[in-house]
Amino acid sequence: MAKLNPYLTFNGNCREAMNFYKECIGGELSLMTVGGSPMEGQMPAKYNQSILHSHLKGNGFEIMASDMSPEALREGNDNHLCLTYDSEEETRKVFNTLSAGGKVLQPLSQMFFGILGDFIDKYGKKWMLVCENVK
Repeated sequence: MAKLNPYLTFNGNCREAMNFYKECIGGELSLMTVGGSPMEGQMPAKYNQSILHSHLKGNGFEIMASDMSPEALREGNDNHLCLTYDSEEETRKVFNTLSAGGKVLQPLSQMFFGILGDFIDKYGKKWMLVCENVK
């Protein structure tokens, strides 16, 4: 079963924005910086205080966000529809069908937390698919 939530990308102010959202709408906020994460050795030290991943979860909502983007941010490419699965098979199936006719930006790839891939669908919408804890 999939969960759908927005995934927002910020330009260095993710911590500030997510704390603001928490103040406004409540929920529990978790923040992971690059420094101290499994990605620390793969990135320049100047990014150690940047937010690699944040998660605000409340009653009936989830918002995820990061300061990290493989491309320069501009209005329109700073958010994704994020589908999170608990089955690698289902993740791969949906990734392949939903990205058909679109543009794959990052094929499903192994990360420290599972697999992740993103694409722009044939209608111009950005998607991110995640399956956690896949080794």
